[in-house]
Amino acid sequence: MRVSLRDVAAHAGVSVKTVSNVVNDYQHVTPAMRARVQRSIDALGYRPNLAARHLRKGRTGIIALALPELGNPYFAELAAAVIDSAAAHDYTVLLDHTGGRREQELLVCRGFRARVIDGLILSPIELEAEDLGDRAENVPLVLLGEREYDLPYDHIAIDNVAAARAAVRHLIGLGRREVAFIGARRGRSEPAQLRVRGWREELTAAGLPSDAGLVAATDGWGHADGEAAMIRLLDSGRRPDAVFAYNDPMAIGAMRALHARGVRVPEDIAVAGFDDVVEGRFAAVSLTSVSPDKEAIGRLAVESVLARLGGRTPAPRRVRAGHRLAERESTLGRVGAFGAPGRDT
Repeated sequence: MRVSLRDVAAHAGVSVKTVSNVVNDYQHVTPAMRARVQRSIDALGYRPNLAARHLRKGRTGIIALALPELGNPYFAELAAAVIDSAAAHDYTVLLDHTGGRREQELLVCRGFRARVIDGLILSPIELEAEDLGDRAENVPLVLLGEREYDLPYDHIAIDNVAAARAAVRHLIGLGRREVAFIGARRGRSEPAQLRVRGWREELTAAGLPSDAGLVAATDGWGHADGEAAMIRLLDSGRRPDAVFAYNDPMAIGAMRALHARGVRVPEDIAVAGFDDVVEGRFAAVSLTSVSPDKEAIGRLAVESVLARLGGRTPAPRRVRAGHRLAERESTLGRVGAFGAPGRDT
């Protein structure tokens, strides 16, 4: 049997309005009264009707999250961060998969689910500024990722150039002098361009080569793409002593190719990735990786949607989430029989 506010009020010996004020976290409730009502809530097992609460505010209690690659572990972990943050605000997340295709991104951002969502968090790949500029829906939109749009929408991202430079600086600091990049996209991709830029800037600053022969372009960003790119580099006649990959799946694919060729990681070639997904931490050789603050990205995205709903942020925000470099065996090597090194910088 469902427990109602009236049941809680009768158990606590207070009015229904008092119980409602406690449930809705109304600030003008004395600590003693709040504790009294909470004891009754706990004793009866009362659970608030979140749907009714949102409907009273003219909302649905649902935020949509549209991502390009659900099979990519980074986006899976990011989705979990958004869902956890939304749940803390009593919101449910509706997940959409765009496949990074423009027609799907257009469908999402132009409001085909506007009647059932309160806000949209979108990580676009192919959308142009004009696609977003003529968006008629008034549902709050928050953008994720590295595509830059001069438009009045909140945008949450990390500094990809600085993050890439940190990874390459780490490799140079270990004495590596020929650092390759795998994962430059053959088509347009701002994240890849930014990471290549950071790679090149850091090598140039150190007086090291960053020519085209050290860059392996790919059509995709999966394990097989990283493996194939590494094989092409090895077969090209160049023998880098380090590799920086666009993301962790590519780095893991590259390490597989190196293992198959009898090349030792990191003794012969050090490998670093990007995104710090769980898979890389538990690879046979744990992976050094740039670690974006996914929890912060998810939290900031949800908070931006809710702030827009509450009318608290009139000006669009450009927010940089943090990142760090998680240093592991693929660059540092093993340090004994009972564990691997791991440090964050």
